[in-house]
Amino acid sequence: MTTKKVLITGSSAVGKTALCNRFICGAFREGRESTVGVKVGKKELEIQGQKVALLLWDIIGEPSQEKVPRTYFLGASAVVYVFDLSRPGTRKNMEADLAIIRRSLPGCLVRIVGNKKDLLSPEELQALASESRAALFTSAKTGDNVDGLFLGIGQELMGETAGI
Repeated sequence: MTTKKVLITGSSAVGKTALCNRFICGAFREGRESTVGVKVGKKELEIQGQKVALLLWDIIGEPSQEKVPRTYFLGASAVVYVFDLSRPGTRKNMEADLAIIRRSLPGCLVRIVGNKKDLLSPEELQALASESRAALFTSAKTGDNVDGLFLGIGQELMGETAGI
């Protein structure tokens, strides 16, 4: 079995833990669940006939990636940078954060994800789609696009190892 480490990072209260719980357990819990340090979860998938374990490292929300211990980045195959679609302030440091991530993990797969799409109207989402760098909009609450996010990451990572 192949194992791939995926960091889940971004500002505080953007839904990082909720996304992990939705993907790993298929569940959503109301209320805010704060992560202290890092929380690691695992889900096994079958991709292209191969078994792969995604180790999701749910990292404490910080106002800047400068404050995240660099040891958390070691061995990461992918990074999911999450912001809250309903709180524009969670995108304030995004460019600087992404620069830090790319310097720390050159060549690493990075996905920018806008979470909490269930809190916005279709019109608001359409407006954000044109101004946001997000690869995907998700909702941990409804599960919308959550499995697709992680399955897509797994497929892309396994495609690299299979030479595709």
